[in-house]
Amino acid sequence: MDTLGYTRQFLPPAIQPLRADMVVCGRAMTVLEADDDGGEGPNRAGALFNQPFGLMLRALDDLGENEVYICSGASPCYALWGELMSMAARNRGAAGAVVNGYSRDTRGILEMGFPTFSMGRYGQDQRPRGKVVDFRCRIRFGEVVVKPGDLVFGDLDGVCVVPREIEQEVLPKALEKAEGERRVFKAIQGGLGAQAAWDKFGIL
Repeated sequence: MDTLGYTRQFLPPAIQPLRADMVVCGRAMTVLEADDDGGEGPNRAGALFNQPFGLMLRALDDLGENEVYICSGASPCYALWGELMSMAARNRGAAGAVVNGYSRDTRGILEMGFPTFSMGRYGQDQRPRGKVVDFRCRIRFGEVVVKPGDLVFGDLDGVCVVPREIEQEVLPKALEKAEGERRVFKAIQGGLGAQAAWDKFGIL
């Protein structure tokens, strides 16, 4: 993506898997969260603010197979994901969750093995502190604008987002680069110097 001019496609480095072997790969089901200390009504001006969690339950039920619940917009002061959400998402065939904040119920999620990427572990609940205000919309996650249907891939080194409109160009190039890196590794392993490896392969 760098060579195509898409140089800001990695989510912030603080977003890490709950366990080192977790990998997430799927289509973005984008979710917009907002801080809200105003309670649940019954007389809030907006109907969604009268509901616990806003639109979060609807968003969970709208998850499709191989989709990634990817959420941003809130302050990092409460958990945006938990065990019950993981179970609901898994039942829908979702591929994982990536949240711009914390996750909770860590033991339960780890036992389930549901791929979850967050800033870390924190038990504070979102219900009295935030609400989902929209989903399947454009969101900003760090420096990345994420659109519904974009490809989300994450592992121990972080999470990147491949815009859907360039994925047919990006994926073959990524596989080609990975194969080239394997050749370079073997060459350096065999004693070739870094400069010589670069001169020969153009990869390092």
